[in-house]
Amino acid sequence: MIRRIATVGGLTLVSRLTGFIRDVVMAAILGAGPIADAFFVAFRLPNHFRAIFAEGAFAAAFVPAYARTLEEAGLPAAKLFADQIAAALVTINLVLLAIALLFTPEVVGLLAPGLAGDPERFDLAVALTRITFPYLALVSLETLFAGILNANNRFAAAASAPVLLNLSVIATLLLAPYFSDAGHAAAWGVLIAGVAQALLLGADAEAHGFGIRLRMPKLDEPTRKFLKALGPAIIGAGGVQLALFADTVIATFLPTGALSALYYADRINQLPIGVVGIAVGTVLLPEMSRRLAAGDVTGAASAQARGIQLALLLTIPCAAAALAIPDLIMRALFARGAFTSADALAAGSTLAAYSVGLLPFVLLRSFTAPFYARRDTWTPVKAALLAATVNIALKVVLMGPLAQVGLALATSIGAWINLSLLAYFARRQGFAVSGTAIGRPVAKLLAIGVVFAGALFAGAYGLQQALSGLAHFRDETALALLVILGAGLYFVLVYLVLGRRWFTGLLKEVSTAADSPARVDLKESDPTDDSAALPDSEPPPKG
Repeated sequence: MIRRIATVGGLTLVSRLTGFIRDVVMAAILGAGPIADAFFVAFRLPNHFRAIFAEGAFAAAFVPAYARTLEEAGLPAAKLFADQIAAALVTINLVLLAIALLFTPEVVGLLAPGLAGDPERFDLAVALTRITFPYLALVSLETLFAGILNANNRFAAAASAPVLLNLSVIATLLLAPYFSDAGHAAAWGVLIAGVAQALLLGADAEAHGFGIRLRMPKLDEPTRKFLKALGPAIIGAGGVQLALFADTVIATFLPTGALSALYYADRINQLPIGVVGIAVGTVLLPEMSRRLAAGDVTGAASAQARGIQLALLLTIPCAAAALAIPDLIMRALFARGAFTSADALAAGSTLAAYSVGLLPFVLLRSFTAPFYARRDTWTPVKAALLAATVNIALKVVLMGPLAQVGLALATSIGAWINLSLLAYFARRQGFAVSGTAIGRPVAKLLAIGVVFAGALFAGAYGLQQALSGLAHFRDETALALLVILGAGLYFVLVYLVLGRRWFTGLLKEVSTAADSPARVDLKESDPTDDSAALPDSEPPPKG
């Protein structure tokens, strides 16, 4: 499992790095003005629907159903099931696309009402949305292929597909003089990327014998179970996206630049979520589904515990940096061209607010996987809707005094509520991850994070003073030095605090890339030794 996480995480890292280059180009060309705001509205609308119907609800219901069918009935039955679901998915997306294109002004007016008072931004948002919205149908097909490939232990193509989006948008932005404006250039880049992504994953599935053939859906047993899981998953994903919709709606009433600040801060915040959280969750869901289908409850719990620890180990330094030096991060990465220092300051404050919820954001997929693997999509719905209710209420309260920073802070609080509810429901149902497996090392990792954040804050202040005479690239140099020195410091702190056995055990897992983890009873792990936190690491010697 570690090798699969490394594959997905590594390719997602490449995706995020190219995404960073895309955002640098976008910031320099689009800036944070009206054209940027219009594009971000046009880009967010299909992405919200994608998160609800494609990567959210569909993936949560389809992957466990396909994995179970594959485990219990074999590949031919799984292919038949996928073919029938594909036909239904294509039909639904075509209907949704037709409605969206016919009523684009009404859709934009409903979801971004604050733009109605600014005809220039509103008209541009409508025009750009008509270009970007077909991306939803294309990425839905991509999600179907990704689910099929992931359930068959093929993760590379799906993890690398987002790179095409980044490269496509970069290319069209660099050709912006040939478009009516930079917003149109970016919008066409999104649409071109959707076509390329669907073709990439479709070709990979076809090459390995998992290609789809559209067939008339039938209400057989796998399809009925899929539909039974899909309804709650749509509601749950819709609850999460409702809070993000609220961000878009409320931000359109805030001064120009608020949408851009939210976008750029969220892009940095999404780096560890994508590289770590989504990678762990993507591998964990089919892994737990297969183990539970085979009756290996202990192995499923072991996989979850290992995924949680790995996710926290890699995420805590990112959260510490975003809390300690957000302004420096945004200045060094984006303050050039049309993106000013004032824009970077606004985005930095927003990043700090988002980072308050970074840990639960990363862990959410690891905590929902046990429910989805058991075909329980209702329980995550309850948690998501309760958290979304509090989230939206806080947005309304905080938007006045804190503007877009209040929206980001409310989102973070909602993430903590969501994660806490999932942990509570799992414990009530009797399959919560063992406190023995994760409690003590997690506490130590959090303590390390606090010390690390203080060191970064002090180091940033010292470097700014030491580099004050540097005429150019002062912020970039300071951030680069902090990344290099900070990585070494974090490595040393983890090694010293968590102990050689725990640390080398994790490194051994990653380096050997074991695909068949040993099944260890978490309840019998030694609570006094941190190596118990990694069920597959070498156990401590007795006596």
